[in-house]
Amino acid sequence: MKRLIFLASMFLFVTLSVSAQKKYAVYGVGFYNQENLFDTCHDEGKNDYDFLPDGSYKWDKLKYTNKLHNMARALADMGTDMLPNGCAIIGLSEVENSRALDDLVKEPELAARGYRFAHIEGPDRRGVDCAMLYNPSLFTLRDVKLVPYVPELEQDSAFKTRGFLIVSGQMADEHVTAIVCHWPSRFSGSFYRECAGRQVKVVKDSLLRDDPNCKVLVMGDMNDDPMNRSMAVELGARKSINEVGDGDMFNPWWKILEGGTGTLSYQGSWNLFDQIVMSPNLLDRTGTKDYSQLTYLKCQIQRRDYLLQSEGAYKGSPKRTTAGGVWLNGFSDHLPVVVYLVKEKK
Repeated sequence: MKRLIFLASMFLFVTLSVSAQKKYAVYGVGFYNQENLFDTCHDEGKNDYDFLPDGSYKWDKLKYTNKLHNMARALADMGTDMLPNGCAIIGLSEVENSRALDDLVKEPELAARGYRFAHIEGPDRRGVDCAMLYNPSLFTLRDVKLVPYVPELEQDSAFKTRGFLIVSGQMADEHVTAIVCHWPSRFSGSFYRECAGRQVKVVKDSLLRDDPNCKVLVMGDMNDDPMNRSMAVELGARKSINEVGDGDMFNPWWKILEGGTGTLSYQGSWNLFDQIVMSPNLLDRTGTKDYSQLTYLKCQIQRRDYLLQSEGAYKGSPKRTTAGGVWLNGFSDHLPVVVYLVKEKK
């Protein structure tokens, strides 16, 4: 199956290349929830006690080393169905700190491509942050900042959760900005994710006011599906390209979930919380196939046999690091997602 997908992707690439004797470059943009990528040391002020050698997960050097290796393998694999060197940028969630990220990019699979990371320590009480990996040969970092999640109810003034990591730079000689998110959990109630959707829209609109040519990608674990209010209404991420207005975004994952495929499984049903949505200036809204600027081409959930449970009651579900208190030496309870962008070579 992987070979068939690869051949189909190469056919698409070759078709683009020979059309009208033009040549094109394709760039991969990914997102992957790391499911508790903690190191083995306590961070002062953070509730990371479960992930210490004497914690409930008995999180020792062996488990941490295996976790790093597993995640590096999966991250390096992202986008390789179409691009031998993988993704240009990959958003991450559930990473504890810069130490864990530094260890991650030193893993051979990522070090071979020279991946670096962007990260700012956030206020989450459990200590998990968002971050972004980038290949400096494909993406030139310009600026990194963290916009906090602001509680909208007075009684929630002490509520602390992940903020929105804003990473700006150059890709294919264009201004590209990623907003990497990990919205409040399902246990918090939909209101808090709707707040996140409103707040990210404000950030996105501000970026486009400053530079209307900026290509904006909102990515992350939204803890909501594409059709939920936080995404479809508050962020304004539309199902079809022809529905996208100037102030909206496009969400290609909506139809994928309707087709029965997702990124995480709960009680036998799929959800698609892991999404990458994009501003209108990344779309071929007229159908002219003018790829003189970066343009959305396709998206995929990165499914690999090694990322899935191969047997038992949860066969076919993402293979987690731990489940029911048992260390599975797995990857994540989420699957990675990738968006491909295309641009004509001059």
